[in-house]
Amino acid sequence: FCTPCLQECLKPKKPVCGVCRSTLSPGSRALDLEKQIETTETTCNGCNKKMYLSKMRSHAASCSKYQNYIMEGVKAVTKEPLHSTRSFPNRFTFPCPYCSEKNFDQEGLVEHCKALHSMDAKQVVCPICASMPWGDPNYRSANFMEHLQRRHRFSYDTFVVGDYDADEDDMMAQVLMRSLREK
Repeated sequence: FCTPCLQECLKPKKPVCGVCRSTLSPGSRALDLEKQIETTETTCNGCNKKMYLSKMRSHAASCSKYQNYIMEGVKAVTKEPLHSTRSFPNRFTFPCPYCSEKNFDQEGLVEHCKALHSMDAKQVVCPICASMPWGDPNYRSANFMEHLQRRHRFSYDTFVVGDYDADEDDMMAQVLMRSLREK
């Protein structure tokens, strides 16, 4: 979140519905739901003791067996991820190759470089190209700013429908054809 949006979220507001976000009228409690919570029985997953739902929160806070049950679940979930995140290259955020500022999306990187590095003649590796299967992570562009203008005027994820292994020139031709059809 940026600061203005975060500030807006943190402002005290009237209570709202968790689903539709409409303002709740003050003082209208869900008495039928409260009654149901008071009269519905459940069993603690730690010690198997029976109790009403209304008592479960305080019981769970003091039941060591329940807390062990929760920790076992946490360990099971965090033990092994289903897939390695290393096998998926990050094609969504990029560092600036000049000043190493991080987490730009493609458009943000182009704007940042235009605003702050347009006169920098240093040869750098394009982080966008380096993240692609056809990209060479060691190739230094002789004119990075021109490269950005020519190659990154559009976002790959807007036009590449999942096939990052396609030939780049074919992809560029497809993008041009789509853009002509959309006009």
